[in-house]
Amino acid sequence: MQTLDSTKIKSVVCDQIEKNKDKLIGVAKEILENPEPGFKEFKTAKIVSREFSSLDMPHESGIAITGLKSHLDSGKPGQNIAVIGELDSLKVLGHPFEDKETTAAHACGHHCQIAMMLGVAVGLKASGVLEKLAGKVTFMAVPAEEYIEVEYRDNLRRRGEIEFLGGKPEFVRLGHFDDVDMAMMTHTSVPSNDCKISFGGTNNGLVAKSIQFSGVASHAGGAPHMGVNALNAAMVAMSAIHAQRETYRDQDTIRIHPIITKGGVAVSSVPADVRMETYVRGASIDAFLSASEKVDRALRAGAMAVGGSVTITTLPGYLPIQSNESFLDLYKNNAAELVGQEKLGRLTHRTGSTDMGDLSQLMPVIHPYVEAASGNGHGIDYVIDDYDLAVVTGAKAMAMTVIDLLTDGASNAARIVSENDSPLTKSSYLSLLRSMTKEETFKE
Repeated sequence: MQTLDSTKIKSVVCDQIEKNKDKLIGVAKEILENPEPGFKEFKTAKIVSREFSSLDMPHESGIAITGLKSHLDSGKPGQNIAVIGELDSLKVLGHPFEDKETTAAHACGHHCQIAMMLGVAVGLKASGVLEKLAGKVTFMAVPAEEYIEVEYRDNLRRRGEIEFLGGKPEFVRLGHFDDVDMAMMTHTSVPSNDCKISFGGTNNGLVAKSIQFSGVASHAGGAPHMGVNALNAAMVAMSAIHAQRETYRDQDTIRIHPIITKGGVAVSSVPADVRMETYVRGASIDAFLSASEKVDRALRAGAMAVGGSVTITTLPGYLPIQSNESFLDLYKNNAAELVGQEKLGRLTHRTGSTDMGDLSQLMPVIHPYVEAASGNGHGIDYVIDDYDLAVVTGAKAMAMTVIDLLTDGASNAARIVSENDSPLTKSSYLSLLRSMTKEETFKE
Protein backbone atom coordinates (compact mmCIF):
# COMPACT_ATOMS: atom_id res chain seq x y z
CA MET A 1 0.00 0.00 0.00
CA GLN A 2 1.38 3.42 -0.94
CA THR A 3 2.18 5.87 1.81
CA LEU A 4 1.42 9.56 1.35
CA ASP A 5 5.14 10.19 1.21
CA SER A 6 5.68 7.80 -1.66
CA THR A 7 2.77 9.31 -3.58
CA LYS A 8 4.24 12.78 -3.17
CA ILE A 9 7.71 11.58 -4.13
CA LYS A 10 6.36 9.99 -7.30
CA SER A 11 4.62 13.25 -8.20
CA VAL A 12 7.85 15.20 -7.76
CA VAL A 13 9.82 12.66 -9.82
CA CYS A 14 7.28 12.59 -12.65
CA ASP A 15 7.09 16.38 -12.74
CA GLN A 16 10.87 16.55 -13.06
CA ILE A 17 10.86 14.06 -15.93
CA GLU A 18 8.06 15.98 -17.62
CA LYS A 19 10.00 19.25 -17.33
CA ASN A 20 12.96 17.63 -19.07
CA LYS A 21 11.03 15.70 -21.70
CA ASP A 22 12.19 17.75 -24.68
CA LYS A 23 15.81 17.19 -23.74
CA LEU A 24 15.29 13.47 -23.15
CA ILE A 25 13.48 13.00 -26.45
CA GLY A 26 16.23 15.03 -28.09
CA VAL A 27 18.84 12.59 -26.75
CA ALA A 28 16.85 9.66 -28.15
CA LYS A 29 16.68 11.29 -31.58
CA GLU A 30 20.38 12.18 -31.51
CA ILE A 31 21.22 8.51 -30.88
CA LEU A 32 18.75 7.50 -33.61
CA GLU A 33 20.76 9.57 -36.08
CA ASN A 34 24.06 7.99 -34.98
CA PRO A 35 23.38 4.23 -35.00
CA GLU A 36 26.22 1.85 -34.17
CA PRO A 37 26.31 -1.97 -33.90
CA GLY A 38 27.47 -3.76 -30.79
CA PHE A 39 30.92 -3.14 -29.35
CA LYS A 40 31.28 -0.22 -31.79
CA GLU A 41 29.03 2.28 -29.98
CA PHE A 42 31.70 4.93 -29.40
CA LYS A 43 29.61 7.94 -30.50
CA THR A 44 26.63 6.73 -28.49
CA ALA A 45 28.81 6.20 -25.42
CA LYS A 46 30.04 9.80 -25.70
CA ILE A 47 26.44 11.02 -25.76
CA VAL A 48 25.63 9.05 -22.61
CA SER A 49 28.82 10.27 -20.90
CA ARG A 50 27.89 13.86 -21.77
CA GLU A 51 24.44 13.41 -20.27
CA PHE A 52 25.75 11.80 -17.07
CA SER A 53 28.15 14.73 -16.73
CA SER A 54 25.34 17.24 -17.26
CA LEU A 55 23.55 15.60 -14.33
CA ASP A 56 26.70 15.83 -12.16
CA MET A 57 26.85 12.04 -12.05
CA PRO A 58 30.40 10.64 -11.95
CA HIS A 59 30.58 7.55 -14.11
CA GLU A 60 32.77 4.75 -15.31
CA SER A 61 33.22 4.23 -19.04
CA GLY A 62 34.93 1.76 -21.36
CA ILE A 63 33.26 -1.23 -19.68
CA ALA A 64 33.17 -4.17 -22.12
CA ILE A 65 34.68 -1.77 -24.69
CA THR A 66 31.89 0.86 -24.82
CA GLY A 67 29.68 0.44 -21.74
CA LEU A 68 29.11 2.98 -18.97
CA LYS A 69 27.62 3.06 -15.49
CA SER A 70 26.84 5.59 -12.81
CA HIS A 71 24.80 5.55 -9.63
CA LEU A 72 22.74 7.59 -7.22
CA ASP A 73 23.21 6.59 -3.58
CA SER A 74 20.77 7.48 -0.83
CA GLY A 75 23.49 7.01 1.77
CA LYS A 76 21.27 4.59 3.70
CA PRO A 77 21.43 0.78 3.69
CA GLY A 78 19.23 -0.93 1.14
CA GLN A 79 19.16 -2.81 -2.11
CA ASN A 80 20.87 -1.72 -5.33
CA ILE A 81 18.51 -1.45 -8.31
CA ALA A 82 19.99 -1.44 -11.82
CA VAL A 83 18.17 0.62 -14.46
CA ILE A 84 19.50 -0.37 -17.86
CA GLY A 85 19.59 1.01 -21.39
CA GLU A 86 21.21 -0.58 -24.44
CA LEU A 87 23.67 1.32 -26.61
CA ASP A 88 23.64 -0.67 -29.83
CA SER A 89 21.70 -0.70 -33.07
CA LEU A 90 20.97 -3.33 -35.66
CA LYS A 91 22.11 -3.37 -39.29
CA VAL A 92 19.11 -2.90 -41.60
CA LEU A 93 19.72 -1.99 -45.22
CA GLY A 94 17.15 0.54 -46.39
CA HIS A 95 15.94 1.78 -43.00
CA PRO A 96 15.01 5.50 -43.13
CA PHE A 97 17.54 6.27 -40.37
CA GLU A 98 20.22 3.93 -41.71
CA ASP A 99 23.90 4.89 -41.61
CA LYS A 100 24.67 4.75 -45.32
CA GLU A 101 28.24 3.54 -44.76
CA THR A 102 27.58 0.78 -42.23
CA THR A 103 23.82 0.03 -42.75
CA ALA A 104 23.44 0.40 -38.96
CA ALA A 105 19.93 1.46 -37.91
CA HIS A 106 17.87 1.65 -34.74
CA ALA A 107 15.16 -0.76 -35.88
CA CYS A 108 14.51 -1.99 -32.35
CA GLY A 109 14.25 1.20 -30.33
CA HIS A 110 17.40 1.11 -28.22
CA HIS A 111 17.80 4.85 -28.69
CA CYS A 112 14.69 5.27 -26.56
CA GLN A 113 15.98 2.88 -23.90
CA ILE A 114 18.98 5.09 -23.24
CA ALA A 115 16.74 8.15 -22.97
CA MET A 116 14.40 6.30 -20.58
CA MET A 117 17.33 5.27 -18.39
CA LEU A 118 18.52 8.88 -18.29
CA GLY A 119 14.97 10.00 -17.56
CA VAL A 120 14.87 7.89 -14.41
CA ALA A 121 18.11 9.55 -13.29
CA VAL A 122 16.65 13.00 -14.01
CA GLY A 123 13.59 12.22 -11.91
CA LEU A 124 15.46 10.76 -8.96
CA LYS A 125 17.78 13.76 -8.83
CA ALA A 126 14.84 16.06 -8.13
CA SER A 127 15.20 17.97 -4.88
CA GLY A 128 14.43 15.93 -1.77
CA VAL A 129 13.90 12.58 -3.49
CA LEU A 130 17.05 10.62 -2.61
CA GLU A 131 16.77 11.51 1.07
CA LYS A 132 13.43 9.67 1.17
CA LEU A 133 14.96 6.47 -0.21
CA ALA A 134 17.21 3.69 1.08
CA GLY A 135 19.79 1.85 -0.99
CA LYS A 136 20.98 3.02 -4.38
CA VAL A 137 20.20 2.98 -8.09
CA THR A 138 22.83 2.04 -10.66
CA PHE A 139 22.40 3.33 -14.20
CA MET A 140 23.94 1.16 -16.91
CA ALA A 141 24.39 1.81 -20.62
CA VAL A 142 25.25 -1.63 -21.90
CA PRO A 143 26.67 -2.55 -25.33
CA ALA A 144 25.86 -5.27 -27.82
CA GLU A 145 22.44 -6.67 -26.96
CA GLU A 146 21.68 -7.33 -30.61
CA TYR A 147 23.63 -10.52 -31.27
CA ILE A 148 24.89 -9.72 -34.78
CA GLU A 149 28.21 -9.72 -36.65
CA VAL A 150 29.14 -12.99 -34.97
CA GLU A 151 32.42 -13.42 -36.84
CA TYR A 152 33.53 -9.88 -35.91
CA ARG A 153 32.70 -10.40 -32.25
CA ASP A 154 34.32 -13.82 -32.24
CA ASN A 155 37.52 -12.18 -33.43
CA LEU A 156 37.26 -9.78 -30.47
CA ARG A 157 36.93 -12.85 -28.27
CA ARG A 158 39.93 -14.55 -29.82
CA ARG A 159 42.00 -11.41 -29.22
CA GLY A 160 40.97 -11.42 -25.56
CA GLU A 161 39.03 -8.14 -25.73
CA ILE A 162 35.81 -9.86 -24.64
CA GLU A 163 34.85 -13.36 -23.60
CA PHE A 164 31.12 -13.33 -24.31
CA LEU A 165 29.48 -11.82 -27.37
CA GLY A 166 26.71 -9.93 -25.53
CA GLY A 167 27.02 -6.84 -23.36
CA LYS A 168 25.22 -7.99 -20.21
CA PRO A 169 27.09 -11.31 -19.97
CA GLU A 170 30.30 -9.30 -20.25
CA PHE A 171 29.13 -6.92 -17.51
CA VAL A 172 28.39 -9.95 -15.32
CA ARG A 173 31.78 -11.53 -16.03
CA LEU A 174 33.60 -8.29 -15.25
CA GLY A 175 31.83 -7.97 -11.90
CA HIS A 176 29.59 -4.99 -12.63
CA PHE A 177 26.50 -6.81 -11.36
CA ASP A 178 28.21 -8.21 -8.27
CA ASP A 179 26.61 -5.59 -6.00
CA VAL A 180 23.31 -5.33 -7.92
CA ASP A 181 20.23 -6.93 -6.33
CA MET A 182 17.54 -6.29 -8.97
CA ALA A 183 17.41 -5.02 -12.55
CA MET A 184 14.93 -3.51 -14.97
CA MET A 185 14.78 -1.92 -18.37
CA THR A 186 11.99 -1.02 -20.78
CA HIS A 187 11.96 -1.89 -24.46
CA THR A 188 9.86 -0.42 -27.25
CA SER A 189 7.41 -2.45 -29.28
CA VAL A 190 4.53 -2.23 -31.74
CA PRO A 191 1.02 -1.94 -30.21
CA SER A 192 -1.04 -5.09 -29.83
CA ASN A 193 -4.70 -5.16 -28.77
CA ASP A 194 -4.71 -1.37 -28.43
CA CYS A 195 -2.26 -1.53 -25.51
CA LYS A 196 0.30 1.10 -24.55
CA ILE A 197 2.42 -0.91 -22.10
CA SER A 198 2.89 -4.68 -21.94
CA PHE A 199 4.87 -6.80 -19.51
CA GLY A 200 5.70 -10.28 -18.28
CA GLY A 201 6.02 -13.35 -20.45
CA THR A 202 9.06 -15.39 -21.44
CA ASN A 203 11.59 -15.43 -24.28
CA ASN A 204 13.68 -17.99 -26.10
CA GLY A 205 17.32 -18.53 -25.26
CA LEU A 206 19.99 -19.30 -27.86
CA VAL A 207 23.44 -20.40 -28.88
CA ALA A 208 25.17 -18.88 -31.90
CA LYS A 209 27.33 -20.56 -34.50
CA SER A 210 30.08 -19.24 -36.74
CA ILE A 211 30.67 -21.74 -39.54
CA GLN A 212 33.37 -22.09 -42.20
CA PHE A 213 33.06 -24.59 -45.03
CA SER A 214 36.35 -25.28 -46.81
CA GLY A 215 36.77 -26.79 -50.26
CA VAL A 216 39.20 -26.56 -53.18
CA ALA A 217 39.25 -23.69 -55.67
CA SER A 218 39.34 -24.46 -59.37
CA HIS A 219 38.24 -22.94 -62.69
CA ALA A 220 34.47 -23.00 -62.49
CA GLY A 221 34.04 -23.37 -66.26
CA GLY A 222 37.18 -25.20 -67.38
CA ALA A 223 37.85 -27.61 -64.54
CA PRO A 224 35.05 -27.74 -61.99
CA HIS A 225 35.81 -31.46 -61.51
CA MET A 226 39.11 -30.45 -59.93
CA GLY A 227 37.42 -28.35 -57.25
CA VAL A 228 35.49 -29.04 -54.08
CA ASN A 229 32.54 -26.63 -53.87
CA ALA A 230 32.19 -25.25 -50.35
CA LEU A 231 29.04 -23.33 -51.33
CA ASN A 232 27.36 -26.59 -52.31
CA ALA A 233 28.36 -27.98 -48.91
CA ALA A 234 26.62 -25.03 -47.26
CA MET A 235 23.49 -25.49 -49.37
CA VAL A 236 23.30 -29.21 -48.52
CA ALA A 237 23.75 -28.32 -44.86
CA MET A 238 20.90 -25.80 -44.97
CA SER A 239 18.64 -28.37 -46.62
CA ALA A 240 19.55 -30.83 -43.87
CA ILE A 241 18.75 -28.20 -41.23
CA HIS A 242 15.34 -27.66 -42.84
CA ALA A 243 14.76 -31.43 -42.89
CA GLN A 244 14.99 -31.48 -39.08
CA ARG A 245 12.16 -29.01 -38.49
CA GLU A 246 9.36 -31.54 -38.03
CA THR A 247 11.38 -33.18 -35.24
CA TYR A 248 11.04 -30.20 -32.89
CA ARG A 249 8.26 -30.04 -30.32
CA ASP A 250 5.91 -27.07 -30.64
CA GLN A 251 6.34 -26.14 -26.97
CA ASP A 252 10.12 -25.80 -27.43
CA THR A 253 9.63 -23.00 -30.03
CA ILE A 254 12.87 -23.85 -31.83
CA ARG A 255 14.04 -21.19 -34.29
CA ILE A 256 17.04 -21.73 -36.59
CA HIS A 257 17.79 -19.08 -39.20
CA PRO A 258 21.20 -19.31 -40.91
CA ILE A 259 22.69 -16.72 -43.25
CA ILE A 260 25.63 -17.01 -45.65
CA THR A 261 28.02 -14.14 -44.99
CA LYS A 262 30.56 -15.19 -47.63
CA GLY A 263 29.63 -17.28 -50.64
CA GLY A 264 32.84 -17.28 -52.67
CA VAL A 265 35.28 -14.78 -54.11
CA ALA A 266 34.60 -14.82 -57.89
CA VAL A 267 31.97 -16.36 -60.12
CA SER A 268 34.70 -17.94 -62.24
CA SER A 269 36.20 -19.88 -59.34
CA VAL A 270 34.75 -22.85 -57.47
CA PRO A 271 33.99 -21.48 -53.97
CA ALA A 272 36.57 -22.78 -51.53
CA ASP A 273 35.81 -20.64 -48.48
CA VAL A 274 32.16 -20.15 -47.48
CA ARG A 275 31.05 -18.64 -44.16
CA MET A 276 27.73 -18.94 -42.37
CA GLU A 277 26.23 -17.68 -39.14
CA THR A 278 23.16 -18.96 -37.36
CA TYR A 279 21.30 -18.89 -34.08
CA VAL A 280 19.70 -21.94 -32.54
CA ARG A 281 16.91 -20.66 -30.31
CA GLY A 282 14.60 -22.47 -27.93
CA ALA A 283 12.28 -21.96 -24.98
CA SER A 284 14.60 -23.79 -22.57
CA ILE A 285 18.32 -24.41 -22.26
CA ASP A 286 17.86 -28.16 -22.84
CA ALA A 287 15.74 -27.49 -25.93
CA PHE A 288 18.18 -25.20 -27.71
CA LEU A 289 21.21 -27.32 -26.80
CA SER A 290 19.50 -30.43 -28.19
CA ALA A 291 18.62 -28.58 -31.40
CA SER A 292 22.21 -27.34 -31.60
CA GLU A 293 23.44 -30.92 -31.81
CA LYS A 294 21.07 -31.60 -34.72
CA VAL A 295 22.33 -28.50 -36.52
CA ASP A 296 25.91 -29.71 -36.09
CA ARG A 297 24.97 -33.04 -37.70
CA ALA A 298 23.48 -31.18 -40.66
CA LEU A 299 26.61 -29.06 -41.07
CA ARG A 300 28.85 -32.12 -40.99
CA ALA A 301 26.59 -33.79 -43.56
CA GLY A 302 27.08 -30.88 -45.96
CA ALA A 303 30.85 -31.14 -45.75
CA MET A 304 30.80 -34.91 -46.15
CA ALA A 305 28.49 -34.77 -49.18
CA VAL A 306 30.98 -32.80 -51.28
CA GLY A 307 34.21 -34.07 -49.75
CA GLY A 308 35.11 -30.82 -48.01
CA SER A 309 35.48 -29.79 -44.40
CA VAL A 310 33.62 -27.62 -41.94
CA THR A 311 34.73 -25.79 -38.82
CA ILE A 312 31.89 -25.12 -36.40
CA THR A 313 32.38 -22.59 -33.62
CA THR A 314 29.51 -22.69 -31.12
CA LEU A 315 29.24 -19.73 -28.78
CA PRO A 316 26.96 -19.06 -25.80
CA GLY A 317 24.18 -16.66 -26.63
CA TYR A 318 21.41 -15.69 -24.22
CA LEU A 319 19.35 -17.55 -21.64
CA PRO A 320 15.53 -17.61 -21.49
CA ILE A 321 13.98 -14.73 -19.55
CA GLN A 322 11.78 -15.07 -16.49
CA SER A 323 10.15 -12.03 -14.88
CA ASN A 324 9.74 -11.71 -11.13
CA GLU A 325 5.99 -11.52 -10.43
CA SER A 326 6.19 -9.38 -7.28
CA PHE A 327 8.45 -6.91 -9.10
CA LEU A 328 5.96 -6.90 -12.00
CA ASP A 329 3.07 -6.18 -9.64
CA LEU A 330 4.70 -2.95 -8.50
CA TYR A 331 5.47 -1.94 -12.06
CA LYS A 332 1.97 -2.83 -13.30
CA ASN A 333 0.30 -0.58 -10.72
CA ASN A 334 2.46 2.36 -11.75
CA ALA A 335 1.95 1.72 -15.46
CA ALA A 336 -1.81 1.59 -14.93
CA GLU A 337 -1.70 4.96 -13.17
CA LEU A 338 0.05 6.45 -16.19
CA VAL A 339 -1.86 4.91 -19.13
CA GLY A 340 -4.95 3.27 -17.60
CA GLN A 341 -5.57 -0.35 -16.67
CA GLU A 342 -7.33 -0.99 -19.98
CA LYS A 343 -4.16 -0.04 -21.91
CA LEU A 344 -2.01 -2.72 -20.23
CA GLY A 345 -1.21 -6.03 -21.85
CA ARG A 346 0.11 -9.27 -20.40
CA LEU A 347 2.69 -11.02 -22.59
CA THR A 348 2.98 -14.76 -23.10
CA HIS A 349 5.98 -16.41 -24.80
CA ARG A 350 8.04 -14.47 -27.33
CA THR A 351 10.43 -16.35 -29.60
CA GLY A 352 13.07 -13.63 -29.81
CA SER A 353 15.92 -13.46 -27.32
CA THR A 354 17.53 -10.91 -25.01
CA ASP A 355 20.47 -10.92 -22.62
CA MET A 356 18.12 -9.61 -19.94
CA GLY A 357 17.30 -13.32 -19.81
CA ASP A 358 20.78 -13.95 -18.43
CA LEU A 359 20.22 -11.43 -15.63
CA SER A 360 16.84 -13.01 -14.85
CA GLN A 361 18.64 -16.25 -14.01
CA LEU A 362 20.70 -14.37 -11.41
CA MET A 363 18.33 -11.85 -9.77
CA PRO A 364 14.79 -10.44 -9.88
CA VAL A 365 14.24 -8.79 -13.27
CA ILE A 366 11.48 -7.11 -15.25
CA HIS A 367 11.59 -6.18 -18.94
CA PRO A 368 8.35 -4.39 -19.92
CA TYR A 369 7.55 -2.82 -23.30
CA VAL A 370 6.19 0.61 -24.23
CA GLU A 371 4.20 0.01 -27.40
CA ALA A 372 5.11 3.21 -29.19
CA ALA A 373 6.42 2.01 -32.56
CA SER A 374 5.08 0.95 -35.95
CA GLY A 375 6.39 -1.48 -38.54
CA ASN A 376 8.12 -4.80 -38.04
CA GLY A 377 10.77 -5.20 -35.38
CA HIS A 378 14.24 -5.41 -36.98
CA GLY A 379 12.67 -4.35 -40.27
CA ILE A 380 13.14 -1.37 -42.58
CA ASP A 381 9.83 0.15 -41.44
CA TYR A 382 10.32 -0.02 -37.66
CA VAL A 383 10.15 3.54 -36.31
CA ILE A 384 8.97 5.23 -33.12
CA ASP A 385 5.67 7.05 -33.61
CA ASP A 386 5.06 8.28 -30.06
CA TYR A 387 8.22 9.56 -28.39
CA ASP A 388 6.28 10.83 -25.42
CA LEU A 389 5.16 7.27 -24.63
CA ALA A 390 8.48 5.69 -25.70
CA VAL A 391 10.67 7.95 -23.56
CA VAL A 392 8.70 10.00 -21.03
CA THR A 393 6.05 7.50 -19.94
CA GLY A 394 8.57 4.68 -19.97
CA ALA A 395 10.92 6.63 -17.72
CA LYS A 396 8.14 7.62 -15.34
CA ALA A 397 6.92 4.04 -14.92
CA MET A 398 10.39 2.81 -14.01
CA ALA A 399 11.13 5.76 -11.73
CA MET A 400 7.84 5.26 -9.87
CA THR A 401 8.71 1.58 -9.44
CA VAL A 402 12.11 2.55 -7.99
CA ILE A 403 10.24 4.70 -5.45
CA ASP A 404 8.07 1.73 -4.45
CA LEU A 405 11.15 -0.44 -4.07
CA LEU A 406 13.32 1.93 -2.04
CA THR A 407 10.92 3.87 0.21
CA ASP A 408 10.06 2.58 3.68
CA GLY A 409 13.67 1.46 4.23
CA ALA A 410 13.66 -0.42 0.90
CA SER A 411 11.26 -2.95 2.41
CA ASN A 412 9.70 -3.93 -0.93
CA ALA A 413 13.09 -4.44 -2.52
CA ALA A 414 14.27 -6.52 0.45
CA ARG A 415 11.14 -8.69 0.30
CA ILE A 416 11.39 -9.32 -3.45
CA VAL A 417 15.08 -10.18 -3.26
CA SER A 418 14.61 -12.53 -0.30
CA GLU A 419 11.72 -14.35 -1.96
CA ASN A 420 13.32 -14.66 -5.39
CA ASP A 421 14.55 -18.14 -6.29
CA SER A 422 17.41 -17.48 -8.70
CA PRO A 423 18.32 -20.59 -10.72
CA LEU A 424 22.00 -19.63 -11.04
CA THR A 425 24.80 -17.98 -9.13
CA LYS A 426 27.44 -15.92 -10.92
CA SER A 427 29.83 -18.87 -10.72
CA SER A 428 27.38 -21.45 -12.07
CA TYR A 429 26.21 -18.98 -14.73
CA LEU A 430 29.73 -18.42 -16.04
CA SER A 431 30.41 -22.17 -15.95
CA LEU A 432 27.24 -22.83 -17.95
CA LEU A 433 28.14 -20.28 -20.64
CA ARG A 434 31.69 -21.56 -20.88
CA SER A 435 30.45 -25.13 -21.27
CA MET A 436 28.57 -24.05 -24.41
CA THR A 437 31.72 -22.78 -26.10
CA LYS A 438 33.29 -25.28 -28.47
CA GLU A 439 35.04 -25.49 -31.82
CA GLU A 440 35.45 -28.55 -33.99
CA THR A 441 36.57 -29.28 -37.53
CA PHE A 442 35.06 -32.17 -39.46
CA LYS A 443 36.73 -33.67 -42.52
CA GLU A 444 35.44 -36.53 -44.59
